[in-house]
Amino acid sequence: MGSYAKIDEEAFVLPVLERLPAADLVHLRGMPLKRLETYVVEHGQKAFRARQLFAWIQERGARSFEEMTDLSKSLRQFLSTEAALSAIAPKGAHHSPDGTVKLTFDLHDGAVVESVVIPADGRVTLCVSSQVGCAMGCQFCRTATMGFVRNLSSSEIVDQVAWAKQIWESHTGSHLSNIVFMGMGEPLRNYDNVVEALQVLLDPIGLNLSKRRITVSTSGVVPILERFGGEELDVNIAISLNATTDAVRDELMPVNQKWNLAELLGALRRYPLKPNRRITFEYVMLAGVNDSDNDAKRLVKLLHGLPSKVNLIPWNPFAGARFERPDRAQIVHFKERLLAANVNVTIRESRGTEELAACGQLGEPSKAAAWREQHRDSRRRGLEQG
Repeated sequence: MGSYAKIDEEAFVLPVLERLPAADLVHLRGMPLKRLETYVVEHGQKAFRARQLFAWIQERGARSFEEMTDLSKSLRQFLSTEAALSAIAPKGAHHSPDGTVKLTFDLHDGAVVESVVIPADGRVTLCVSSQVGCAMGCQFCRTATMGFVRNLSSSEIVDQVAWAKQIWESHTGSHLSNIVFMGMGEPLRNYDNVVEALQVLLDPIGLNLSKRRITVSTSGVVPILERFGGEELDVNIAISLNATTDAVRDELMPVNQKWNLAELLGALRRYPLKPNRRITFEYVMLAGVNDSDNDAKRLVKLLHGLPSKVNLIPWNPFAGARFERPDRAQIVHFKERLLAANVNVTIRESRGTEELAACGQLGEPSKAAAWREQHRDSRRRGLEQG
């Protein structure tokens, strides 16, 4: 393994946000430029002010309107009372020996969301969340044990990137290079907010991230996947596959009971890929479940003719799970079977397992239950008062 930037844990300082803005303010961090233009024009400003505002928020990472010295004082005062720049607040950082850092963020309603910065040879990847919890019920994933809490707004998604960028760059001097929507939640089940967040991240006068360096992962919500292909965002797509038969995938991933392998693979063969692009297939390896020679044969057959890459992911354990990780020799053997059939395949090494920061380990089930109970009580009180 080569060298890469790491945070000095002893010198680490987490940025402090005194308080989160009120939820009823207009949150600008995740607002695409066109919508921002509409917003400023509706409030009596020239459209070009939106580009100035957008650049301050996205390119320069402003956290207060007072920093925006090329905006008029009256506009800054208006924005200070009506709008907000911070949608989430840094809560904690958990450092793994391999350099991975899991960041936790407070949300305005008491919920908590997690992101992970993963340094590796030649790149620094940020894994962002799209929901608090997840409703998909994948049996091998800790986040699924939280259940679904709520969707994140586009500002709460983009602010994960903004805070992680600020934290990482201030401590290491290196830049985030890749963004993957592989954290908490099913991105395509929070469609509008994820699409708006992507528009912000890709905008050339904002963060200007490369389309080839952003990946959206999905468990296979087929109708929404087909809709996503029509957005012309041209980001990378990853499919959480994890099985080669409907019987096994039905058990591991309830989504397969609605859209089976044939429907999913059919949609992917129709997906509008640009030249020289591939679909990534994520395959979490579970001992005695999906790691046999027959599974390897079936996987080759399933992917035949699809421009694809397979990431083999050794399962990352968590308390109460019923699975086991295959031993290293079996994982390598499975990979070799795929390579022999000319499948583009790699083993994605686990990162951040010591801090429950690895693939499939994010989230706090007990906190999700407490949040639901608290908000259930609030709703009940509201009904009684009404």
